[in-house]
Amino acid sequence: MKTTHKIHFQNAQKMAETPNNTIDLMVTSPPYPMIEMWDEMFISQNPKIDLALQRGDGPKAFELMNQELDKVWKEVYRVMKPGGIACVNIGDATRTIKDDFALYASHSRIVSAMLALGFSMLPAILWRKQTNAPNKFMGSGMYPPGAYVTLEHEFVLIFRKGGKREFNRDADKQNRRASAYFWEERNQWFSDVWMELKGTRQGLFEKKTRQRSAAFPFELPYRLINMFSVIGDTVLDPFLGIGTTLFAAMGSCRNSVGYEIETGFKEAILSKTDDIVPLANERLLQRLTAHQDFIKDRTENNKPCKHTNHFYGFPVITKQEADLVFQELLSVERGDENTLNATYAPLELDVNAPRSAAKNKKSATASPGSKKKQLKKDGEEKKAVQLSLLD
Repeated sequence: MKTTHKIHFQNAQKMAETPNNTIDLMVTSPPYPMIEMWDEMFISQNPKIDLALQRGDGPKAFELMNQELDKVWKEVYRVMKPGGIACVNIGDATRTIKDDFALYASHSRIVSAMLALGFSMLPAILWRKQTNAPNKFMGSGMYPPGAYVTLEHEFVLIFRKGGKREFNRDADKQNRRASAYFWEERNQWFSDVWMELKGTRQGLFEKKTRQRSAAFPFELPYRLINMFSVIGDTVLDPFLGIGTTLFAAMGSCRNSVGYEIETGFKEAILSKTDDIVPLANERLLQRLTAHQDFIKDRTENNKPCKHTNHFYGFPVITKQEADLVFQELLSVERGDENTLNATYAPLELDVNAPRSAAKNKKSATASPGSKKKQLKKDGEEKKAVQLSLLD
């Protein structure tokens, strides 16, 4: 199986290259209004924002910034298929303008804009960005009432265009079954509060690049893509940044389209095509290992596992997991300009079966067998995938 990933280095306010009703899922994190690192970008699109800030009119500047985002949300609505899901990661902002400290509630402003376009809102997610910084508290320290609550969470706003997506053809129904997640993953992923996003390293980009782009962790789009799309779907990120959504889609066997106004991120994205292969396959191994641990614990506590996965032969909790099949990422190659092509095959649990393309060293090191050996070498036996999850 193959997927295609296309990047457009241009403003997403006009996505003429993307036809109407062609996107299954949007996952994005836009520039945050009233966060100073984004002022220059917003002002370049509307100089009146600068005038509002100079006058000390924070609410006016906030509204003008959001009006620039509104143009993108309008395009998103156009390109999404009926039944498609839109996920927006956003944090509110606090800012002092001419001695007036205030909260700027970006999440509520985006909700209003999306509802006005015709989206329906679904239950949202709060995820906590934990920090141990000693100076994270704002205001007057220990003296009431001048201290302020610290913002340590962000929102994942979730919307749907139209009614529930339908799967009518037999082939579509089978693909949906193959795209299932584990029962225990559902219980974790579909909680409305994510205390921390663990499960995979964040080593695609160096810290400085991540900070410059304000990128979210890989696990966030990875979860959302697996929660709200099926294998072979097309995922859009109109604020691609350093490409985290693109790589999460690639690691999940989905196609993707990204728009990014900052051309300086081009080389950062294209230079990481080798790194995504071991990262994506490591995440699959972690999911399988977590399921193994879950089944083992359940068995030891005499709890039933009534069903069996047809492809892997290991126990699962529900019939809906019986046809689940993970797709191993074999290789990623550059296609036409700003296009990446990925190749996959069903992930097998035979450690003696090398699946990755021989010409891709990164891919070869990510095969289940070599990854298992490496994890054991590092003293992380718990993460190794066993030949049989029945053991």
